[in-house]
Amino acid sequence: MAQTPQAASAQSIAPKADTVLFVLSLGLFFIWGFATVLIDILVPKLKALFTLNYAEAMLTQFAFFIGYFVFSLPAGAIVGRLGYMRGIVVGLLVMTAGCLMFAPAARLGVYEGFLLALFIMSGGITILQVAANAVISIVGPQATSSSRLTLAQAFNSLGTFIGPFVGARLILSDSAAPDISSLTTAELAAMRAAEAAQVQAPYLGIAALLVVLVLVFWFKRDLLPRHDAKPAQGLGLNLLAKPRLLFGVIAIFAYVGAEVSIGSILVNYLSASERLGVTEQDAGQLVSLYWGGAMVGRFIGAFVMRKVSPGHVLSFCALGAITLAAVSGLTTGLLSAAAILSVGLMNSIMFPTIFSQSLRGINQDAPQAAGLLCMAIVGGALLPVATGAVADRASLVVALIVPILGYFWIVFFGRYAAKT
Repeated sequence: MAQTPQAASAQSIAPKADTVLFVLSLGLFFIWGFATVLIDILVPKLKALFTLNYAEAMLTQFAFFIGYFVFSLPAGAIVGRLGYMRGIVVGLLVMTAGCLMFAPAARLGVYEGFLLALFIMSGGITILQVAANAVISIVGPQATSSSRLTLAQAFNSLGTFIGPFVGARLILSDSAAPDISSLTTAELAAMRAAEAAQVQAPYLGIAALLVVLVLVFWFKRDLLPRHDAKPAQGLGLNLLAKPRLLFGVIAIFAYVGAEVSIGSILVNYLSASERLGVTEQDAGQLVSLYWGGAMVGRFIGAFVMRKVSPGHVLSFCALGAITLAAVSGLTTGLLSAAAILSVGLMNSIMFPTIFSQSLRGINQDAPQAAGLLCMAIVGGALLPVATGAVADRASLVVALIVPILGYFWIVFFGRYAAKT
């Protein structure tokens, strides 16, 4: 997501400052990964709390991921005007504001309040992604920038691995939900207030940590000199005339949408009696395995792609995801649960591989092309809603067809990239 100007990398930064900035940036990757994955835990919680259908519950993902589409260009402009370090401070403040909005949303018991909080939070994360990716690239030798970015992504995956376990313990109940129809109006209001209070706890904790990071980055802002970071002008839609980039934009849309769709239904899917029949809290903790597979797969994929064409590896992983999702839908019990959780391992290399393969052959227009790819993350807003709509009309098993169709496009793109 970074828009990295060459002028900035030419500036000299002391080795000690390099280390400090690198470590601080790793913390940013971890915290936004942790905050983002908590949405998977919010989906079943808010669904039960506000008696929503699946499509309505998926609006939590829509509210968050639509932010990438809305805020990508403004984020580039903010970072370009203020510089990376001050841009990070702004991103942290916006993200903090989003987390704090969970408190009034919980007290008022208004579903739309949670959606607004997620939307604001995503704006802060978008600014952080633009700035932090660039900082990781700058603070150190250019020759090792890719390895630093890979390590940073691993810390992001660590956040997504830990997040579901912590979130499930704090947000989800370990007992069966009460029968809402049997409650009086007063009892229902009291129950919703108590349940909503559970939702705000982890986000208020994140907000407290973000305030600390705001202070740290503000006092360390002079470690990285100011620069002339000029964001790309315009959307660069003319670049979509290049088939490789066009196919890659669609692939990013399909990948993020498929990954988020599966992650969003996992708690309800795993807790169903025909699979594990466990409580929602236990199912929420198992979601960590889905994201943990993505973390492990990134390390494996980095090694494999030194020997095998990235396009072929991408196609193989997409076919693996299709197979595992199909096996899960056609079976029951432990096999069904293990298959759907293993899709996370297949997802691992998809985003960075699609991103890098899409930009091949694009030089001076790379910032605009990268912006188009980042805006395609809006797939995480739209495909989960489509998945929820299918689940409402049929079942969660049938709804797996939505992410499966997304993975089929990624198979095509991987083969196209390998051939060209």
